[in-house]
Amino acid sequence: MIKITLPDQSVREFEGAVTPLDVAKSISEGLARNTISAVVNGTQVETTTPITTDSTLQLLTWNDDLGKKAFWHSSAHLLAQAILEFYPNAKLTIGPAIEKGFYYDIDFGDESLSEKDFEKIEKKVLENAKKGSTFSLYPVSKEEALKVYADNPYKVELISNLNDGEITFVTHDNFTDLCRGGHIPNTGIVKAMKILNAAGAYWRGNENNPQLTRVYGISFPKQKDLTEYLELLEEAKKRDHRKLGKELGIFAFSEKVGAGLPLWLPKGTALRKKLENFLSDAQKKGGYEFVMSPHIGAKQLYVTSGHWDKYGADSFQPIKTPNEGEEFMLKPMNCPHHCEIYKTSQWSYKDLPKRYAEFGTVYRYEQSGELHGLTRVRGFTQDDAHLFCTPDQLMDEFKKTIDLVLYVFGSLGFADFTAQISLRDPENKEKYIGSDENWEKAETAIVTAATEKGLNTVTEYGEAAFYGPKLDFMVKDALGRKWQLGTIQVDYNLPERFDLTYIGNDNEKHRPVMIHRAPFGSMERFIAILLENTAGDFPLWLAPDQFIILPISEKYVDYSKKVSQLLENHDISGLIDDRNEKTGKKIRDAELKKIPFMLVVGENEEKDGTISVRRRGEGDLGVMNLEDFVAYFKEASKTGFEYQA
Repeated sequence: MIKITLPDQSVREFEGAVTPLDVAKSISEGLARNTISAVVNGTQVETTTPITTDSTLQLLTWNDDLGKKAFWHSSAHLLAQAILEFYPNAKLTIGPAIEKGFYYDIDFGDESLSEKDFEKIEKKVLENAKKGSTFSLYPVSKEEALKVYADNPYKVELISNLNDGEITFVTHDNFTDLCRGGHIPNTGIVKAMKILNAAGAYWRGNENNPQLTRVYGISFPKQKDLTEYLELLEEAKKRDHRKLGKELGIFAFSEKVGAGLPLWLPKGTALRKKLENFLSDAQKKGGYEFVMSPHIGAKQLYVTSGHWDKYGADSFQPIKTPNEGEEFMLKPMNCPHHCEIYKTSQWSYKDLPKRYAEFGTVYRYEQSGELHGLTRVRGFTQDDAHLFCTPDQLMDEFKKTIDLVLYVFGSLGFADFTAQISLRDPENKEKYIGSDENWEKAETAIVTAATEKGLNTVTEYGEAAFYGPKLDFMVKDALGRKWQLGTIQVDYNLPERFDLTYIGNDNEKHRPVMIHRAPFGSMERFIAILLENTAGDFPLWLAPDQFIILPISEKYVDYSKKVSQLLENHDISGLIDDRNEKTGKKIRDAELKKIPFMLVVGENEEKDGTISVRRRGEGDLGVMNLEDFVAYFKEASKTGFEYQA
């Protein structure tokens, strides 16, 4: 008898070999119809894969992330099949599923793919899908595989790195591809498909390799799902932070300054300052001390920290000085600098914890093809802080840091999030620095703190930083997209590498524990996500321009200035539109700039010391005196969240 253990820990017994589909049928015909993939003993397989020993089994449908992965990976094969029918000389490389859809990297040789070709390829994909062809996975010897792909150097390279017994092909209809597996039962399940775009991509992500064409697509089991997804894409285009950033005057890029180095315009700078002040006020309540460190550091600093070993080859290269052998680096991280700040004094256990905060700008050399607006840049500012505490203080400090992150998210409208516990890869420990003992203590602290705070958590192995485990906050935005925002890390290793100590109550030297944390992550990426989540309609307290005064003629500009000054005295920021335009046009322009309040002033307002108030999205609120408007504004701009240190 073979025992199959399901996710709910129930066990089903079968005589002889059984497939995931057989197990699904034994439960219900409906489940069998909806099962499109499976995971056996932690490995994703086809629904027809034989199970010959006692095993764990998870049955996957379209509603499961891994089910979608199998669906989209299978669709990549359909895409490749259709492309070869129109471009028989094209050379296929790889076609994985990604978070939303799939892509296939293809060398079209002397030919090229254009957008006008997308429709005919999509039709061919669906025409082939309707055949309901079965995906059949089977082993192939290395010698045979190399013969099949003798004229495809990309597949040859992949096969050359595999051993006999590790190579499989998959066939559906008249198409065969090198593939490890994880497919849906048949092509008929794919009912809708769209090519999203085509872009250049270097083979294996190396700019020294040939450039290929990466064809992106997405597919669904129902046409309705595709229609909804395309509507979502259109909304995402409207919310694209690069588009909004330009329209609202938030940031810009300049080729002369350099790729990936954002320029913050006045409104963007005002936005950043408000965010910085917001977090700084909370940090003051939390007992943080503010520090500043230079934009460069001696190379040896990053050798000591381990950053040079891990990232040096792929980072900005050292800056040489006129002194022989002297080298500096653009700062890739703030933590080594903060370790050196800690070392400026010999601390007692009575002095701890020390909490050093800095909005520190760092520099990392991202490949040019990976740069994307503010979300992937080469120079960015982290809302960084490093806490140095005794082991006994670690749990309390970690939980307080979680509270700070939750305060930030609540105040900015990020209510839907998951806390990802990012741990070491237990099978590949050489990627990390430090002893097993220290790693185990750090990982236990994170898991315990997250549990005690009642966070909704998932655990991911292999996602830790090289020096310690992390608690990463994965936020879902208004369009349902997931972003990693905010991180807290426990680190026993850097204190050892920098020989950090404190004097304990036994009068002996001890190692502090270090906590790295950044609720925003980076100012650039956070603002990009905030722009897209709000579509540029920032919370009232955060808007760069919170009001605009609209004098109905130039006669009332002086009164407008008096109103503006009074509001500025109450920390309400805005501007005056004194253009020689009709009031209606000024209102429309202010609406497009997403300014929350439009304050119209004319003869009556000047005479009575009032303003006519219009709120974006609500319309006219009537005439108010200035004191009443200030009170109204203060109430409307409250976040509803207060940080308790």
